[in-house]
Amino acid sequence: MNGAESMLQTLINNGVEVCFTNPGTSEMHMVAAIGKTTGMRSILGLFEGVCTGAADGYGRMAGKPACTLLHLGPGLSNGSANLHNAKKANSPILNLIGDHATYHKKYDAPLTSDVIGLSHPVSHWVKTSETSNELPKDAAEAVVVANGAPGKISTLIVPADCAWDESGEPLPAQPIPAAPLVSDESVQEALALLKNGKKTILLLGNLALTEAAIDIVDKVSQATGAQLFCDTFVTRLPRGEGRCEVERLGYFAEQATEQLDGVEQLIMVGTKAPIAFFAYPGKASEFYAEGSTLHTLAGVNDDAENALQRLSDALDANSLSPRHVKLAKKGEGKGELNPYTIGQTFAEHMPTDAIVIDEGATSGGGCYASSVTSEPHDWITLTGGSIGFGLPTAIGAAVACPDRKVIAIHGDGGAMYTIQSLWTMAREDLDICVVIFANRKYQILQVELARVGAQSMNKKTLDMLDIGSPNLDFVKLSEGMGVSATRATSIAEFNSQYLQAMKTTGPKLIEAILP
Repeated sequence: MNGAESMLQTLINNGVEVCFTNPGTSEMHMVAAIGKTTGMRSILGLFEGVCTGAADGYGRMAGKPACTLLHLGPGLSNGSANLHNAKKANSPILNLIGDHATYHKKYDAPLTSDVIGLSHPVSHWVKTSETSNELPKDAAEAVVVANGAPGKISTLIVPADCAWDESGEPLPAQPIPAAPLVSDESVQEALALLKNGKKTILLLGNLALTEAAIDIVDKVSQATGAQLFCDTFVTRLPRGEGRCEVERLGYFAEQATEQLDGVEQLIMVGTKAPIAFFAYPGKASEFYAEGSTLHTLAGVNDDAENALQRLSDALDANSLSPRHVKLAKKGEGKGELNPYTIGQTFAEHMPTDAIVIDEGATSGGGCYASSVTSEPHDWITLTGGSIGFGLPTAIGAAVACPDRKVIAIHGDGGAMYTIQSLWTMAREDLDICVVIFANRKYQILQVELARVGAQSMNKKTLDMLDIGSPNLDFVKLSEGMGVSATRATSIAEFNSQYLQAMKTTGPKLIEAILP
């Protein structure tokens, strides 16, 4: 058995079942190894950013890594934007990057690059296999690292000769280390803060946003009066009927500082203290008041659920019942077609256990606000700010959870970054409904232009933020890649098209033309 075959079987033995791939010549032996096995599903993306974004969505929903198969430094670079998002989300991913044969690198062939240097900014762990015999061991280590709580990105660089040379036996499943427990001192400090009578919030992220962890922290909130907030951009947030509501911090500093007005103490659980997404002239970067007390109960990598349970035990809060949201339908949107009437219809017909991928940008707020009391669902957001994550992430979520409807709400500008995703959705017949908010401009950038004080609103400036000349036609783009599509120019049309999409399976796109 060659190195590629032994490596692949090692990955399968360690629970890696899916490979999102866009390979080249250096990866052909890995391609052949996947073709010989029934233990690894291979899914082709027409652009590396589709593969890496799909691996992100898969990791967020499956709770374990898929692998990507990418072609040397340029292939990795094409996928780096969505690896950036995945790293900020702490998603488990294993990148397999093919490289030139070890003896060929000295010739500086056209595709030779610093793959190691390109890997580090978007990886937690990077290693180059030196021989075919080391490849299975390196692969096993890569899986263990990727599975480290809450999730990490491993990048294994595989020279072509390491893949084609004879290798040893595959390695069996390796033990996965548990998330570290927080210290008793950290729990006691949080307890003291919660008992001192000052206005306090608990800010949640990552491992503190599981359904079980939120149930526990809701009891803590009831026992102490502390408010519950989560990060603006979350890896995965359970919402809707039967879940406890957690308020999300606003994106703009004005929103967040108003939410935190009067707060004297912040206890972070699975996240860090809240700051602005960008700096603005004359404005503070921190959302909290100067002099606030900050305490991290559990870091991003710590066992947040255990820490919260110990806090609940110390407060004698376990007898309290979590304040679960009750289902409340409010009806379809009526009147004009806009983000808020779309949001009403989105919430009204959302199926049970839907997965929502949110890259709606300035137009997506209506969907989030309207769905607080909808059917139970999971909400996934753009954690790293690099647009073009939504469509690929929907692919990964649908592969991880084939029995659940995936709804991707997306701005038109961001969708064009990874529009090739539609082809993969069609090829794999994934149950995804894409809703495109077509306002034909980079609306968020027009907002930011004013906020940063650039003070230039002439035609030349605004043309750099406008995508309406010529107008994009998402129906034709979608149908050209095999996904059936419709266009809504009124709320009545949207209501009918969206309801039909929720009642049927398979990929579907709705282009909503906003005024």
